[in-house]
Amino acid sequence: MKIQENKHIILSLFHIILVVPLLLSVAFMKANTPNWLYKLFFILGAVITVYHGYKFMQRYIAHSPYMWVNAMHFLFIGPLLLYIGVQQKMTPRACYEILAITGFGALGYHLYSMVSELQIYSEEPRALN
Repeated sequence: MKIQENKHIILSLFHIILVVPLLLSVAFMKANTPNWLYKLFFILGAVITVYHGYKFMQRYIAHSPYMWVNAMHFLFIGPLLLYIGVQQKMTPRACYEILAITGFGALGYHLYSMVSELQIYSEEPRALN
C-alpha cells in the first residue's frame, strides 16, 4: 500500500487522533476552556474556512462528487470554530453542544471511512511469490 493509496487512512487517523479530541475537549470544558484553545479555534476556523472555500470552488468547477466535504468545512465547521474563538467564555451553551455533536460525528465518520478503506485494501488480490 503506497502513501497515495493511504491518504484516506492517514486523513482519518489525523481526525481521530487530533481533531476529535480537540473538539470534544472544548465541548466538555465549555467556559473552563483555556484562553489559548480559544485562540487556536479562531486560527483553525480561519484556516479551515479559507482552505475549504478554495477547495470547494475547485471541486465545484470540476463537478467533483466530493465537494460536499469542503462545503461542510467551509459553511459549517470553519465558521463554528471562528465563532467560538471570537466569543470565547461568552460562547452560548448550544455552540458547545453543536461542537460535541460535530466531534462525535467526525469520530464515527472517520472510523467508518478508515474501516472501509482497510477492507478495500484487504480484498485486493495478492501476487504469488
